[in-house]
Amino acid sequence: MRSIEQAADGVAEQRFSPVLQTQLLTLARAAIQAGLNQGTPLRLRAADYPSPLSEPAACFVTLTCKGALRGCIGTLEALEPLVEAVAYYAYQAAFRDPRFPALETEELAQLRIEISVLGPQQRMDIATEDQLLDTLCPGRDGLVLQEGASSATFLPQVWETLPTPAEFVRALKSKAGLAPDYWSAQMRCWRYQVVSFNEP
Repeated sequence: MRSIEQAADGVAEQRFSPVLQTQLLTLARAAIQAGLNQGTPLRLRAADYPSPLSEPAACFVTLTCKGALRGCIGTLEALEPLVEAVAYYAYQAAFRDPRFPALETEELAQLRIEISVLGPQQRMDIATEDQLLDTLCPGRDGLVLQEGASSATFLPQVWETLPTPAEFVRALKSKAGLAPDYWSAQMRCWRYQVVSFNEP
């Protein structure tokens, strides 16, 4: 199991010991198996799990198959216990990501699961795109862009394929449905860090 600490300090990483990481990854795989077996999300009780797994947290579940993205869905808001969010978004990533067909049973053995637990979002006080590019920390910051009804986010892991701030921001604008060179005074930006871990 590989764990990456991309939080502002080590506190978040310390909260998720290898044992807890394994619990969450096992839960995510069980949620996907339940979807294959019965076509519905896994039912569980958050009270049966220890802290911090039973506490509200925002997360994303990313699925890859043979190194290629196979699904990624999550939430930016900590509205439900982490175990419930992981189970729900693992199911959603496997069967409801509109970019991919629903996962088939024969894919399960080659599926790799990654969980990203998000820290708090920090509103960025910037007025220009140049300020945004100068402020971002590559490899560390996740980013949310919002312009009116258009919004999108990239997890910090996206820096692995878009290594410069200019590439990262242009691609995120495109994801939000905006032109890559678009900017306005109404653009709002938030950054966040994550603790992420995946199956071996």
